[in-house]
Amino acid sequence: MTGLSVDLKVLDHGRDLPLPAYATAQAAAVDLVAAIEDVLVIEPGKRAMVETGIAIALPAGFEAQVRPRSGLAAKNGVTVLNSPGTIDADYRGEIKVILVNLGDAAFRIERGMRIAQMVIAPVSQVGWNVVADLTATDRGEGGFGSTGVA
Repeated sequence: MTGLSVDLKVLDHGRDLPLPAYATAQAAAVDLVAAIEDVLVIEPGKRAMVETGIAIALPAGFEAQVRPRSGLAAKNGVTVLNSPGTIDADYRGEIKVILVNLGDAAFRIERGMRIAQMVIAPVSQVGWNVVADLTATDRGEGGFGSTGVA
């Protein structure tokens, strides 16, 4: 394994669950699992905050992004509501995932089910340089849809 080392605390309700892991050697994200005691059913159009049973201590200059699992979204219409959800480097609480059911049927979550993915990424903080005018570009102020679809 190469890369960043991150401290991870397993909370009492997550002790028997697998740690976040990469599914393949070149995967960009680790899977997060549901650390719930009882089955949780999310009805169509509803949302739920799902515990993962872990907390992490990211080093300064990094964030964790919580993202949907493509299979849950494609097959069931279940996705992460605030995607990507950002976990800041100074947060030390439990990682929780806000899932929403955009599908047509109730969705059942069981303990240990893979519910989301998490990417650890570097971030930059900026300082603002207030100016009277911005440099010109060919695009200019062209916004949503201004570059076309082809």
